[in-house]
Amino acid sequence: MASCQLWLLISTYAAQVVQLYKSLGINNMRIYAPDAHALHALRESGIELILGVANEDLAGLAASEPTAASWVQANVKPYYPAVNIRYIAIGNKVGGEAAHSILPAMRNLERALAAAGLAAVKVSTCVRLDVITNSFPPSAGVFAQPYMADIARFLATTGAPLLANVFPYFAYKDDPRAISLEYATFRPGTTVSDRGNGLSYTNLFDAMVDAMYAALEKAGAAGVRVVVAETGWPSAAGFAASVDNARAYNQGVIDHVGNGTPRKPGAALETLVFAMFNENQKPGEPTEKNFGLFYPKKSPVYPIAFR
Repeated sequence: MASCQLWLLISTYAAQVVQLYKSLGINNMRIYAPDAHALHALRESGIELILGVANEDLAGLAASEPTAASWVQANVKPYYPAVNIRYIAIGNKVGGEAAHSILPAMRNLERALAAAGLAAVKVSTCVRLDVITNSFPPSAGVFAQPYMADIARFLATTGAPLLANVFPYFAYKDDPRAISLEYATFRPGTTVSDRGNGLSYTNLFDAMVDAMYAALEKAGAAGVRVVVAETGWPSAAGFAASVDNARAYNQGVIDHVGNGTPRKPGAALETLVFAMFNENQKPGEPTEKNFGLFYPKKSPVYPIAFR
């Protein structure tokens, strides 16, 4: 009975979160691994979902087509299309030797989706900006490892985007002498020119995204879109982490992404703000607990407009 009550509690909270999204006009969500409570709550909500594959499942999916087929049957088939699963992210910020499992896992999962009649669900992976080198100026961006160029070309054949975590906060934190706070947080006052292509940048977010586009082009995948699967700014507990800076950045990115970037002007950039809630049990630096727009009880950390 206790486990049943626990399931009901979690299910009820998931439904409340989905209702919060809808009440605010937020149309996109990302979850980092399949969660039956969240997926059930998302049914018929219309919210577009990025469904993650946990990093620990990557090796198994890469090694076995039957494993990929089972994953699809367990985590996609029972929910789609009632749950609007738009992309599946094979891993999150996978590095080192494990990164070489990304492409085989993507191929196996893509085949499994097609076999199940779910080819409309696109398979991608989610990367950090450090998969490219020479990110400044943006036109110099190039993938650091051959496996990323292979992934980019695979995405070009399937029509899927590359999912990217884009965090001007960490770039500013690492080099505040070279990067102004205004440039990092969408505040006016700084313009940076890219002599490689003659484009000008008024914010670091655009420059980082366009460096990714430059790397895709050099890999022979110029048609692949970038979807920003994470971006945000912490509101407490670290260098430049304040409510004022977090609100300036997150409101700035929400207001800006419909305009595209200098390299892709007018092309609205799909972007998800990280995160919906502060995470008081998250490990790592104290700032990692304070990226949320809301407290766990659903009260706002600071006012922000989503539409």
